[in-house]
Amino acid sequence: MTTNYSDGTAAGTGGLSSEPRRPPRRLSTETKASFKTTELFAYLGAVVGVLLTSQLIGTEDGHDDYFRADRAWLYIVLLTIGYMLSRGLAKAGSRDPYDADGHR
Repeated sequence: MTTNYSDGTAAGTGGLSSEPRRPPRRLSTETKASFKTTELFAYLGAVVGVLLTSQLIGTEDGHDDYFRADRAWLYIVLLTIGYMLSRGLAKAGSRDPYDADGHR
C-alpha cells in the first residue's frame, strides 16, 4: 500500500508519481497586438511622409502644384488598404502561442 502526499509523490516509489504529469494546455491568440508590430510604425511613418511631402511641395517659380492634397489623401487611402491587407494576412497565417498557466 502506498500513501499519497500533497506534492503528488507516492510513498515507496522513490519520489516518482504513479500518474504521468501533464504539460500545460497549449493555447493561442490570433497574432500579436497591432501596436507591437513594425508594420504599424512603417504605416504611420509613410502617412506622415506623404502628408509632409504634400505640404512641402507647392506652387513655386511658376510651376503647378504637383502633389496636391487630393493626391496625398489618395495615397494615404492606398497605404491604409495595404496595411489592412497585411494585418489580415498576418492574422490568417500565424498564431501567438501561450500556455494555460499564463507563461509564454
